[in-house]
Amino acid sequence: MAKPAKKYSQASRLHDVIRILEARYGATVDELVEECQVNRRTIYRDLQAIADAGYPLVREREPDGRVLYRFITGFKNIPPITFSLQELMTLYFCRGQLAFLQGTPFAEDLDAIFARIRSSLPPRSVAHLERLAEAAVPRFQGLRDYSGKKDILTRVREALLYQYRCVLVYAPPRRSGEEYLFDPYTLLFYKDSLYLGGYAHNRKGLRLFLVDRVKDIRLTEERFEIPEDFRLDSLTGNAFGLIDDQPMPIRVRFSPEVAHLIRERSWHPTQTLEEQKDGSVILCLEAAGEREILSWLYSYIPHVEVLSPPGLQRRFAEGLRLALDRCG
Repeated sequence: MAKPAKKYSQASRLHDVIRILEARYGATVDELVEECQVNRRTIYRDLQAIADAGYPLVREREPDGRVLYRFITGFKNIPPITFSLQELMTLYFCRGQLAFLQGTPFAEDLDAIFARIRSSLPPRSVAHLERLAEAAVPRFQGLRDYSGKKDILTRVREALLYQYRCVLVYAPPRRSGEEYLFDPYTLLFYKDSLYLGGYAHNRKGLRLFLVDRVKDIRLTEERFEIPEDFRLDSLTGNAFGLIDDQPMPIRVRFSPEVAHLIRERSWHPTQTLEEQKDGSVILCLEAAGEREILSWLYSYIPHVEVLSPPGLQRRFAEGLRLALDRCG
């Protein structure tokens, strides 16, 4: 005998769906239809509402072809998060450095987080924290506009959060797009740019993709596991920045006018400094990524001299001559 149709509000039904998914390893749409006595369209709508409310809902295809909806294991055990005033100040400082995320789903998430923070603090404290964050915002630096990538970044966020394998279309400068079957491991922020790092099955290796050049991304129903031995430096290696190729031994002299700037920072794990009698300093390191190294060196003109290797020395001089020719 068929169960009588249940007559209750959507809120009550959502509570029932959540209870069912929490109590079992997962449930199919057909099982939820039978349990709640509603049609499939209603269940799909309820599942979307649950996901939109922030529940870590995932869908997985079983070996027998059934699609199972379930929550990520252990999410109920996450305790409430509280912050000290000092920790909140740090959060506001960090938020001030992420202006380049405007127009992306990450900015919307940040807005929602800080809206909750504001609702729990006295207005005077909120105003003080926001003044501190405003003072930390870099001025006139030139920001990338990622608002046009909002849909792509929304899918990237879902793929990262739920570890969905995806098909990524990537187009380097002046080349047509190429498809990659890709396992996204992480999203890197570097020099106000976003890079998606992970395993490219086509190339059988780890790759970094600049999000600006990602033309499309499609999530599959297949999930992946990040290898336990994966580390961030597996993606960047010996790179001076993010571009990794063959490392080279580098020696660069910086004049006394800027030597203090070189001493004040750690530029690379392999670096050593050689102090000179005239107040200059020679920086020695072994790093890869010639283009990024040259860009860094040009920022110190005219107070920099490339001593070795000869290839880097030559390309540094060629860049200077080309710039002078265009000015003349």
